[in-house]
Amino acid sequence: MPEGDTIHTLAVMLGRWLTGRQLTAVRVPRQTLPQLGGCRVQCVTSHGKHLYIDLDDGHRLRSHLGLYGAWHHYGRDEPWQKPPGQASLVLELEDRVYVCFNAREVELMWTLGFQALDQHHRLGPDLIRELVQPEPLWERARDLLAGDTPVVDLLLNQRVAAGIGNVYKSEVLFIGRYSPLLRLDDLSSEDMTQLYSIAGSLLNENLHGGRRRTRWPDDGRGPLWVYGRAARPCLRCGGSIRRDLLGRYPRSTYWCAACQTGPAAATAKVTGRDAPAPAYSNRSRNALAKER
Repeated sequence: MPEGDTIHTLAVMLGRWLTGRQLTAVRVPRQTLPQLGGCRVQCVTSHGKHLYIDLDDGHRLRSHLGLYGAWHHYGRDEPWQKPPGQASLVLELEDRVYVCFNAREVELMWTLGFQALDQHHRLGPDLIRELVQPEPLWERARDLLAGDTPVVDLLLNQRVAAGIGNVYKSEVLFIGRYSPLLRLDDLSSEDMTQLYSIAGSLLNENLHGGRRRTRWPDDGRGPLWVYGRAARPCLRCGGSIRRDLLGRYPRSTYWCAACQTGPAAATAKVTGRDAPAPAYSNRSRNALAKER
């Protein structure tokens, strides 16, 4: 599933192509829309995994790609690379067509309407745009979730903070040396700050749109610490990486049982080359350098 960094990068690209352009038609298959032809795109933005296209008549198109969604763009007479039946949203311009295929959700709302405001309040802070604020984040998690909520579900919960997906979930826990078997009650507010600061740093480091990376510099051993490396040696200790289906709605989690022993180990050992800086510097690669 595309994570917050991918959607942010996509919003920037679509914004460059669409902002100020007039739409000749807007189509959402199986939905009846008001006439939006003639509207101009005011801006394209993102919040976590949601992408928004604001129009000058006050409407907003929201899309969530889910696991299989993707945006394509074509010349007016250019054949599509996917079947038309897979199109979830079609934006037609005079010279080009922009198509969102296989989206999990597409919704038309008013930019200042109840739906938009309600979603804004339901989503947690965007980890790409906002610095981690320890107390509000801690209070939000405690208000929304039960104390026995698995940490793997906490990190994926977009109501607490928006942008983390399954890849970053595993990578953040490994970098912080937190066991994925922990529950919310096992964490302190300092642990929450640590986890979400790592996530924010990684998301911001990957806004270039290339191959996702959580390890620097490139030493030939791969761009990620644990994700997708089941049964291979841990790049930190040499032990075997595990893949377990964890959480109330089980999803793959990759981790090292030898390195990830809990918050106490994290507090003592996460420094320097082990983890990113807790704030969002322009480039935090020095704090994510390889283990020696």
